[in-house]
Amino acid sequence: MIEPALLQARDVRKTFGQIEVLKGIDLTVSQGQVVSLIGASGSGKTTFLRCINLLEEHDGGEILLDGDPVGYIMAGERRKRLSETKVSAQRARLGMVFQQFNLFPHLTAAANVMLGLTKVQGKSDAEARDIAQHWLGRVGLADRSGHYPYQLSGGQQQRVAIARAVAMQPRLLLFDEVTSALDPELVAEVLSVMQGLAESGMTMLLVSHEMMFVRDVSHHVVFLDQGKVAQAGPPAEIFGNPQNDRLKSFLGRFHGLFGRG
Repeated sequence: MIEPALLQARDVRKTFGQIEVLKGIDLTVSQGQVVSLIGASGSGKTTFLRCINLLEEHDGGEILLDGDPVGYIMAGERRKRLSETKVSAQRARLGMVFQQFNLFPHLTAAANVMLGLTKVQGKSDAEARDIAQHWLGRVGLADRSGHYPYQLSGGQQQRVAIARAVAMQPRLLLFDEVTSALDPELVAEVLSVMQGLAESGMTMLLVSHEMMFVRDVSHHVVFLDQGKVAQAGPPAEIFGNPQNDRLKSFLGRFHGLFGRG
């Protein structure tokens, strides 16, 4: 029996008013894979991530996590929204790191990581503290666990946000342009943490404009253009031999870093 994909999107659609932002997205992410979404601003990348994490409700198609429909089930020809209890349980299997750090300013780095462990997973303070210290150490912040967000650089705050997400042991970790709010000199430290997670086997779906990083870390790259998948494949194919004219144009913005096909 073939195991189902960890994440599978089928013909996912999303409309805001009269604007169709997602026009039928198909995507599969397998256990241990790093899949990257690239494309110009407004192509639908972030909206798609938010639909996976139920921060936006997709209007059509189906998203499956471990074979289970996310957010909705089909009742005959109609979609039926799952109960909030089931939606919350699905969200708990997904981790997401945003452009903004979203740390609680009145909590230390350790307390920010501990919060979900105690409030959502019901762990004791002692167990949550041990887990928080472990992951803060993994992201290079073992000596900053007692610091408040205002005492940390932007890169350090984003690393705390990553530790907070990973500490919950999600099945899939979503990254939405997590370096876009950082000063250039801080980008490398966050990408290094993400590289380490990828090498450890974490299943990741990420949106990024850091093309060299995407090329080096991804198993599969998906180029979105105007709400549709214009080309998808392994990094060597996407960056070394792009077949889609829009993809060629998009990569051309990166000053000749990649070969042109």
